[in-house]
Amino acid sequence: MKLYSLSVLHKGASKANLLKAAYDLSSFSFFQRTSVQEFMTFTSALIVERSSHGSRASVKEQEYLCHVYVRNDSLSAVVIADNEYPSRVCFTLLDKVLDEFSKQVDRIDWPSGSPATINYTTLDGYLAKYQNPREADPMSKVQAELDETKIILHNTMESLLERGEKLDDLVQKSEHLGNTSKAFYKTARKQNSCCEIM
Repeated sequence: MKLYSLSVLHKGASKANLLKAAYDLSSFSFFQRTSVQEFMTFTSALIVERSSHGSRASVKEQEYLCHVYVRNDSLSAVVIADNEYPSRVCFTLLDKVLDEFSKQVDRIDWPSGSPATINYTTLDGYLAKYQNPREADPMSKVQAELDETKIILHNTMESLLERGEKLDDLVQKSEHLGNTSKAFYKTARKQNSCCEIM
C-alpha cells in the first residue's frame, strides 16, 4: 500500500490551478521521477477539471487509483495511490487536508495561487504519515486488529474441529475395540468351559 501524490487545486471555470503538491516517488528510478511527477500533476488537474462541484470520485488508471474531492467552494484535492490502499482512508485524508488548507490559506489566493506563492507546508507530512493507513487512521487500525482476531479465531476453530474429528475417531476405535474385546472374552469363556478340570 502506497501513496504517491497529494495535491491541492482550485477548480476554475475552464481549468484547474495547482496550489500545492507533495510527491513520494522513491519507488521510481531516479531518471523517471521528473516525468512521473509531471504526469501525476497533469492527471490530478485533468481529474479535477472533469469532476463536478461537491463530488468525490475514484478513477482507476492501470494499477493506480486517483481519488478526488471537489468541494462546492472550488477547492479540490487529489491523492494518487496504488490499488491496495483503502479508499475510505484516502477520502479522510482529502477532507482533513482541504479543511486545514482552507483555514490557513486565504480564499482570495486560491484562483491565482501557485506552489511557489502558497504558504502551506504540511502536505509532505500528511503524505508521509498516511503511507501506513493503519497508523494514520484509527478505523483502519481497529479493522486490522479485528481481521487479525478473526484469523486467529478461525485457526483456533479449525484446530478444535480437527481435534474433535480425532476424538471421534478415537471413540469409534475404542467402541470397536470394546466390541472386539467382549467377543474375545465370550469366545475365551466358551473355550475354557470345555476344558474344566474336575
